[in-house]
Amino acid sequence: MDFRNIAIIAHVDHGKTTLVDQLFKQSGVYSAHQEVEERAMDSGAIEKERGITILSKCTSVSWGQRRINIVDTPGHADFGGEVERILSMVDGVLLLVDASEGPMPQTKFVVSKALALGLQPIVIINKVDKPDARPREVVDEVFELFMTLDANEEQLDFLVIYASAKEGWAVDQLDDDKKNLSPIFEAIIAHVSPPVLDVKAPFSMIVTMLDAAPYLGRILTGRVQSGIARVNMPIKAIDLEGRVVESGKLTKLLSYQGLDRKPVDQVVAGDIVAIAGLKDAIVANTICDPMITEPIAAQPIDPPTLSMTFSVNSSPLSGQDGKSVTSSLIGERLQKEAERNVSIRIAPTAQDDAFEVSGRGELQLGILIENMRREGFELSVSKPQVLFKEQDGKKLEPIEEVVIDVDDEYAGTIIEAFGVRKGEMVDMRNSTGGKTRLSFLAPSRGLIGYHNQFMTETRGTGMMTRLFHSYQPFKGPIPKTRNGVLISLGQGKALAYALANLESRGILFIGPSETIYEGMIIGEHNRTNDLEVNALKGKQLTNMRAASKDDGIKLAPPRRFTLEEALTYIEDDELLEITPHHIRLRKRHLNPHERKRKSRK
Repeated sequence: MDFRNIAIIAHVDHGKTTLVDQLFKQSGVYSAHQEVEERAMDSGAIEKERGITILSKCTSVSWGQRRINIVDTPGHADFGGEVERILSMVDGVLLLVDASEGPMPQTKFVVSKALALGLQPIVIINKVDKPDARPREVVDEVFELFMTLDANEEQLDFLVIYASAKEGWAVDQLDDDKKNLSPIFEAIIAHVSPPVLDVKAPFSMIVTMLDAAPYLGRILTGRVQSGIARVNMPIKAIDLEGRVVESGKLTKLLSYQGLDRKPVDQVVAGDIVAIAGLKDAIVANTICDPMITEPIAAQPIDPPTLSMTFSVNSSPLSGQDGKSVTSSLIGERLQKEAERNVSIRIAPTAQDDAFEVSGRGELQLGILIENMRREGFELSVSKPQVLFKEQDGKKLEPIEEVVIDVDDEYAGTIIEAFGVRKGEMVDMRNSTGGKTRLSFLAPSRGLIGYHNQFMTETRGTGMMTRLFHSYQPFKGPIPKTRNGVLISLGQGKALAYALANLESRGILFIGPSETIYEGMIIGEHNRTNDLEVNALKGKQLTNMRAASKDDGIKLAPPRRFTLEEALTYIEDDELLEITPHHIRLRKRHLNPHERKRKSRK
């Protein structure tokens, strides 16, 4: 069968996964009366909860006599490693751009990767049915972006299609009849070349995705680079230096058909395939015929910019909630993650029970932690730290490109906030609907923990997107913006009477009857210093005062943190205790005397 390999790339929330849903419906993947779940490609629990794509996924649809292999990619910058890997598998890309927002930071990132590989994007201006859509201006902005990224003449002559993925139609011209997505299918067949690779050469493919399946074990996905793969043929896996990782047989060959992987007897060069039968091969390894000695070159991956320390849970409540609590289990889980996720790196530390985990951003590391806690792990994690570089005797730090859309009235507040964080404004322009678009280059360390303050400053109406830009000379110290914290003096269950007396000291993070321990952070102080408090102190009872009087105590609702909020809230001398059902903030050293000794040092 004649086939095409394409990827769908875009900034987060510009409609990639919704478009794939509609391609499924209109190509016959679903039967006429089948009940269909929205965003079918977002199969993970966290993806469905948050409405974002985290992992790249393969699928295929048929159009006429041709099969189209499609890869749905993440739109968030933290998962950019997923985008970089899969672009080497495809021969064309569909670039989705929101008809209102236009090109955003992640659009620039994914387009730069596609253009560098020589791919010629088909541009789809999506959501043209929105009231504030400005499709023609957005096409001009896409052209300017291509120019900025040094696109060649052929790439600058891109095809434009206007669409509403939600409504299920696409047109070549805005005044055409809006029927279905046929223009997209026809554009893929006409403008994306079928893979032209050597079928007679020995079999080889590079692994771009790794997952597991019941009964089959580890599943390795990639595009066949040369030759023909057949079930039970002998193969080996080699790393990027050409060293043999393992040898074995292709026990299963799986081809993508709709949302399923179907067993096949053979696949030819150019097709995207999943294979089973190897136990040790990982992402970026070459799977090949035993006679091949040279690995397939892998796309370089942008380096991580943040690191955190993962260690065993050392709190007094350790082991009460989770099953996996030892350092060996935590280490094994992190190594498995590094095998699958090429943009995460794991390194040992001076402590035997701790590991340094490096990644692209707080969201990526937060998703890893969330997955681990759902799997039954307990662990302690440190505040994210930026990764500095040394070059010619100078200290360099990661700088991010930040694009912010806010109501006009809040623009001054945001400019002031970025000034404090050593950010440099590079662009300011009026947007539609009484909004202003601000662009900054700001140090990554100045943005850690800023998102909560940003949402407060813009009354929840602002939108901020970030993307790694470059390493630049150290920008100098950034003043601390967080107040001190309230620290528990003892262990037990917090009492309403004690909490009521503490409300005047700051904002509480706990409610009555919650279990606390010495050194646990139970609130934020009104002032900049930390304060040790007793949340276990009950009212002295007399004949005149009965315990029932406590029933009238009214407490303000405690402040509850999401995982990402807690990660960016803690300071260097604090840790986050993570268990399957609890997120607790604590001091690194629980004993107050030990904290004083460390602070003096």
